[in-house]
Amino acid sequence: MASHKLSRDITATLIPAGDPATLPAGTEVQVMQALGGSITVRAGHGMFRIARADAGALEGYVLKEEPAAAAAPGEFSEQAVWEALKSCFDPEIPVNIVDLGLVYDLSIEKTDTGGRRVEMKMTLTAPGCGMGPVIAEDARAKIAALPGVEEAKVHIVWDPVWTPQMISDEGRQRLGLE
Repeated sequence: MASHKLSRDITATLIPAGDPATLPAGTEVQVMQALGGSITVRAGHGMFRIARADAGALEGYVLKEEPAAAAAPGEFSEQAVWEALKSCFDPEIPVNIVDLGLVYDLSIEKTDTGGRRVEMKMTLTAPGCGMGPVIAEDARAKIAALPGVEEAKVHIVWDPVWTPQMISDEGRQRLGLE
């Protein structure tokens, strides 16, 4: 795995604690995955999630473009919500939160003004994961960015408890479990 040196200080999130951290310029990192708008890197003192906007600080690293969202401008559909959620990833696992089986419930209501209110219940692979609020906010922000969404809420729940059997066939294939 190739190493990349940071050309400037960057703000990151320590994995799995979820604590904010600063990675100073000159730090050597290895890219573990770049999915869903963030990059997971390993540095000598841990694993960190960094924003896509900071990819330019990784000397010699070329960030691959991700496919655009499925919804056309101005259109709203439940399918667009699911596609947005499929662009959310646990920074330690290269499978989206839908295929991991973390999304338990999705509720879509029309508002009085004709927009949409979207609420989602999700869980995490482990209670006490410090990345939970980060992953939930990522999902909330991607739902809120969809056309016609006036309000988006994501709730983390623990019932039922997540098990690996909840991973979709596609997720199992990605993880090499089939």
